Amino acid sequence: MMRIVGLGNALTDVLARLHSDECFDEMGLLKGGMQLIDEEKLLRIMSVFEGLETTLASGGSAANAVSGVARMGIESGFIGKIGRDAYGRFFREDMERNGVQTLLIEGEQASGCAMTMITPDGERTFGTFLGAAATLCAEELSAEMFEGYDILHIEGYLVQDTSLILRAVQLAKEAGLSVSFDMASYNVVKDNYAIIRDLVENYVDILFANEEEALAYTGEEPRKATEILSRYCRIAVVKCGAQGSFVGCEGIITEVPATPEVRVDSTGAGDLYASGFLYGLSQNCSLGVCGAIGSLLAGRVIKVIGTKMSDEIWTEIKLKVSSMVAEDIRH
Repeated sequence: MMRIVGLGNALTDVLARLHSDECFDEMGLLKGGMQLIDEEKLLRIMSVFEGLETTLASGGSAANAVSGVARMGIESGFIGKIGRDAYGRFFREDMERNGVQTLLIEGEQASGCAMTMITPDGERTFGTFLGAAATLCAEELSAEMFEGYDILHIEGYLVQDTSLILRAVQLAKEAGLSVSFDMASYNVVKDNYAIIRDLVENYVDILFANEEEALAYTGEEPRKATEILSRYCRIAVVKCGAQGSFVGCEGIITEVPATPEVRVDSTGAGDLYASGFLYGLSQNCSLGVCGAIGSLLAGRVIKVIGTKMSDEIWTEIKLKVSSMVAEDIRH
């Protein structure tokens, strides 16, 4: 059975539903974006959250993806850095509750958190305080962390530390792992093009991008971008939200429809797509079915607040996926 380890920012999501868009100016945030914040802005956002009901969940792109894979029954681990505080303890315990083996380093800084605001239209806005998560450095990674795994899944936000991400992919390759990489955001690709190109052309086996990220990298629309990206990676996936996704491999492009659902909160949709896709690969499914499983998980997570779904929902998902895998095997 394939085993997957994630590497990324260890963040605790603090989720709140806003009644309107009016307080974004007060918090100094742009609706729909992900903005890194300092402690002063964190305190300003927390003051707005005081009058709202909030929910905590372990988060961060790679952490979400491996948590989803673990809930599907695949052995998963996560490498990251936390502080010695309540958010750090919560992150560790919540990941372990979801079946993930935690490979966490503890630092002196406060644990990272993502203040997540969900507006009535289901859009989410992040004010992210990285804290200890951003202090993970190349020297803290060891070959032992990758032993026994088959795939390393990395979030693109880590490209801002070139030495860290290069050491991670080099250690993974030395240990015989395939590398799965999520481009993370349009701005990340635009601002870090050189290192991302190095990764894509020399290390990445499985690539996930949304249409904006693919456009930033290739200058092309989704289908053509998938074709270009698949020249460098074994598998390239370009996600197009409600329009579905494209999967490219060896010059063959497969179009995958989205799972139509009413959006309550889009947080984690791309991460859970990666969970489903990687699960499909672990079951030796065709790439179209891998994409369909990804679409199923993405479509289901947008119906709940945050990225964590109940045991009942996961049971329902696994039954549907089991049928999809069995049908794929028959064909």
